[in-house]
Amino acid sequence: MSATGGGSAAPAADRGTLPEPEVRAMFDRIARVYDLLNSVMTAGLHHQWRRRAADLANVGPGDRVLDVATGTGDLAIELAGRVAGSQPPGEVIGSDFSEEMLALARRKAAGLRFEWGNALDLPYEDGEFAASTVGFGARNFSDLDRGIAEMARVVKPGGRVVILEITTPQKPPLSTFFRLWFDRVVPLIGKVAGDSQAYDYLPNSVKRFPEPPGLAASMARAGLEDIRWILTAGGIIALHVGTKPAGPVATSSNGALPR
Repeated sequence: MSATGGGSAAPAADRGTLPEPEVRAMFDRIARVYDLLNSVMTAGLHHQWRRRAADLANVGPGDRVLDVATGTGDLAIELAGRVAGSQPPGEVIGSDFSEEMLALARRKAAGLRFEWGNALDLPYEDGEFAASTVGFGARNFSDLDRGIAEMARVVKPGGRVVILEITTPQKPPLSTFFRLWFDRVVPLIGKVAGDSQAYDYLPNSVKRFPEPPGLAASMARAGLEDIRWILTAGGIIALHVGTKPAGPVATSSNGALPR
């Protein structure tokens, strides 16, 4: 670590950044309590938000879909229901770099394909998938632009890239509640769960993540077009969607969708 302003720099977890091997190790450590804590911290609403992300992917029977940073597989499972019902059936691949998370995903949905993969260097060919998604994982990309570019690369022309992520509300009273929740309650949950570093890192990774227009700009840099976003849950959750162009690469975004 380096020092700035004459004092010691804050620990990396407190800044919402960690080297990639440490992020991987952190998710391996918290895998056993990840689903439970997700439900506690979101009052169970994360399933509803994943359904909306699957809707935005706009996939149907027979399609192949990639869910990046799949974690314990909830978004992949939601997508699997959308691509079933054809002969041959569609396929959803859940990819993650945490083996412990993948082990839980495989137990949860034995019929789906979960495999190790680094979001910054996806082991798939160009244009393999009808859509690629990421749910609550983009803020853990050590290089956001590269991760989104990889998600766009593996999608066929006309396919969609969908990003579901926590964002920071800007207006009170929700912004006040958000700060109290993430600054006080979430770290306390981490202590109870036995991994205070992880639950210092997670709220701070949200704070350093781009606001919706910034994330849309990153998607545009990846060559996506018709980029839109939905804010829900009072502005705490943002769902972004962009389309891979069939022709020349587009570089602009069209703004927010209605809630």
